[in-house]
Amino acid sequence: MTLRHGTPAEAGLAADGVARLVPAVEPFLGGPEPSCPGFVLLAARHGVVVAHEARGLAVRYGARDGRVVELPEEARVPMRPDTVFDLASLSKVFTAVVAVCLAERGVLDLDAPVSRYLAGFPPVAVRRLLTHTGGFAPEMDLGPFPDRAARLAAVAAQPPGPPGYRYSDLGLIAVGAACEAAAGRQLDELVGELITGPLGLADTGYRPPAGLLPRIAATEYQPWTGRGVVRGTVHDENAYHLGGVAGHAGIFSTAADLAVLGQMMLNGGRYGGVTVLGERWVREMLTNHNGDLGRDAARGLGWQLDQPGWMGELASPTAFGHAGYTGTSLVADPAAGVLLVLLTNRVHPTRDRGTDSAYRRAPARELARAVRNAPTGV
Repeated sequence: MTLRHGTPAEAGLAADGVARLVPAVEPFLGGPEPSCPGFVLLAARHGVVVAHEARGLAVRYGARDGRVVELPEEARVPMRPDTVFDLASLSKVFTAVVAVCLAERGVLDLDAPVSRYLAGFPPVAVRRLLTHTGGFAPEMDLGPFPDRAARLAAVAAQPPGPPGYRYSDLGLIAVGAACEAAAGRQLDELVGELITGPLGLADTGYRPPAGLLPRIAATEYQPWTGRGVVRGTVHDENAYHLGGVAGHAGIFSTAADLAVLGQMMLNGGRYGGVTVLGERWVREMLTNHNGDLGRDAARGLGWQLDQPGWMGELASPTAFGHAGYTGTSLVADPAAGVLLVLLTNRVHPTRDRGTDSAYRRAPARELARAVRNAPTGV
């Protein structure tokens, strides 16, 4: 099944619910403290795209004399359906797909200790890092270390925590580095070779070229990194210190490209005549490996599962997806056939805005109700 534009009826959705999708997010643009300057939303069911719209601004703020300023109207950049966003932690699912692709090819053993591939790391299985049960700390500041090798060594030196679930950027940094060591190629090359190239995701990747800058949404004002208002380079500080390519963050993409990735997973690993993963491996990725740790810890291999805190009413025992700190998210459910991509620049100009996922839950509510209220027989 490939994505195509169509009507709510063709998608088996209630038309009034579809009509409320974009308006559900619009209130988060307004007021003195909006959640985000702009957004792009894409919604589909059974491969039929029923909404792909943009609202607000991709660039609203600049910096002058060491402070944030609102740009004049003529300097602002409107949001477009093809605006490119820094995905933040949504990048983790690309790392996970790479790891599972390498496992399917016999290049990487998910049950081997990561220390098999990365000398000096603790003997924690790669699989546990993908499910955030490897005991790695959530994060640390890699800025003070002199180079990439020293930064990875600093991650390796962190003492492991107790057994259980602990969401960790450091664990996914280790997975990305293990993929590189096992395959003998850099992570950006692996993402291109195994995911974006086969799927034709031309707007997706690390370190976007300068020619893409006019289409990229700005993120945060970061005087502490010396970059001012960040646009076109990765927002996450540790990914920035790692050269823009890391297992936990760094990928830029569009709503349309992410929808293809999500539909590929819904299709069981195939899209448009291309097989990215075998169906058995897709099931492995979407199985809850943390079933005894509670709903908040529900994780597949890289994917978050059944998380109502940000998935809203689309959360279900079969729902999967991931959210990103910059304000991005993708959620899909094979049981309902639905797919929702919401990309925002909620950290523009400060991470203090949009800290609650209400803006994500609002359109999820309308899409879930459009499924439930679909005309009989559709």
